[in-house]
Amino acid sequence: MTTRARGWTIAALVAAVTVLVTSIAWTASWATTGGTAVSGQLGPAWPGGDRTATDQGAAASDLPGTVVDVVAADMGGRGMMGGSGGWMGGRMMLRTDRVDVSAGTVTLRLTNAGSVDHELVVLPLAVGQQVGERAVSADGTVDESDSLGEASRTNGAGAGDGIEPGTTGWVTLDLAPGRYELVCNLPGHYAAGMYTLLVVR
Repeated sequence: MTTRARGWTIAALVAAVTVLVTSIAWTASWATTGGTAVSGQLGPAWPGGDRTATDQGAAASDLPGTVVDVVAADMGGRGMMGGSGGWMGGRMMLRTDRVDVSAGTVTLRLTNAGSVDHELVVLPLAVGQQVGERAVSADGTVDESDSLGEASRTNGAGAGDGIEPGTTGWVTLDLAPGRYELVCNLPGHYAAGMYTLLVVR
């Protein structure tokens, strides 16, 4: 083997090890938190790097009620999307800066730290039902007929066409005590892990 070929082989091995270590760290971060709160901080293992959920969009002081910051993240890029818009591999997640919130006016502010569009839909959980247990239909979505509201407008409130990467959207709701599942219901995203728990007391 020539010196030049040996150099390329070593460079390829170093790149492969770097990708593997980053992937393991990202997966470990996801597994240890269960897709829930990490004090609103995006660590180095997150797509988008080390930035907080409040870097983008409306300031908390401009939003009504208790503000819950939610971050959407994914591993991959637009090239990973299937022809129908479904996710073909990797992990996606939603994380909140808190799991518990007081009943009343709550604003859920979603920051998209991923590489594809995301949204946030608020669904009540039945007694005994856990997050991640909803049936996924053939189109890659879950039933959201009992939705209380959604944040899917880029840099705005309420429903839209999806929150673009690097932007935020929010929804303000009057939430009664109970357990709620926050989900991204774009095709394939729920099955890829985009759900988390919010408890209202």
